[in-house]
Amino acid sequence: MALIVTNGGLGADEADRAIGLADAEFRGRTDWRGAIDRRFDHPGPIELVAVEAQGVPDDMLAAALPRLAALRGETGARFVVALDQGQIDLVAEALLGERVELLCEPTLADRAAAFLIGLSGFSRDTLHDRKGDGESAQLRQLNEEVARISRVLSRLANEDKRPGGLADRSLGFTPPPATPAASNVTAADVRKIIRGRRLRNQFFADGLFEDPAWDMLLDLYAAELEGAQVSVSSLCIAAAVAPTTALRWIGRMTDVGLFVRQPDPFDRRRAFLGLSAEARAKMESYLTALRQGGFAAL
Repeated sequence: MALIVTNGGLGADEADRAIGLADAEFRGRTDWRGAIDRRFDHPGPIELVAVEAQGVPDDMLAAALPRLAALRGETGARFVVALDQGQIDLVAEALLGERVELLCEPTLADRAAAFLIGLSGFSRDTLHDRKGDGESAQLRQLNEEVARISRVLSRLANEDKRPGGLADRSLGFTPPPATPAASNVTAADVRKIIRGRRLRNQFFADGLFEDPAWDMLLDLYAAELEGAQVSVSSLCIAAAVAPTTALRWIGRMTDVGLFVRQPDPFDRRRAFLGLSAEARAKMESYLTALRQGGFAAL
């Protein structure tokens, strides 16, 4: 079953419409004051929690989000959170992680797709990446869920269809490894690469070169060389894609151990992001190998 947290208004109306489109049923409902007081009345286990944070004051969010994070830990439910762009840091500090979909200023289609996938029991990745496990019943279930998702999405006339995906790409060659040496890559070098990547957009259509994972890795590496810290909202800007897309990639990069959360010692409601030790070493080795091989980095 599913639980919705909302104070009403346009976001709640959109959520209710999306619930209908996803053929879902929300049996539990509470407002933000109820979330603060942990009034999560629900007749049974929770599979999905839909959180409508748009328009909610920051002080109310700050009080309620730890309760919602605790609910996530207790139930293992998937969370779908609709939020405003100005709420990214506050919400991400509490709820960024596995089984959480952060939707920045979402459309009806965004909500419906997220509810449907959340209630299906499969992630966006496993819907495409799952391989046969020898269990015909599980394969039939997966096929049924994929078909159901396709039927629902076909009814969303205003769906924003974005190109992309996570398919592997082969370079077709193996560059020589970097010889062991101290890296002399500077923050200015990395910022120059970033400026070169952004320069392409002046000559080609926007969105043609979207590569948020690499843009964020470059930004975090440059920031580390500069001794600066990067907030989640700032990293979303560096990704040069829609905020919801950036948040999805941040979640994925955190899950695979490339990004790590760094609490803000002066504001417990905000967290910074940095590179893990593994990611930092790989960035240093890669950029050093490029320099030694005489390659251009873009």
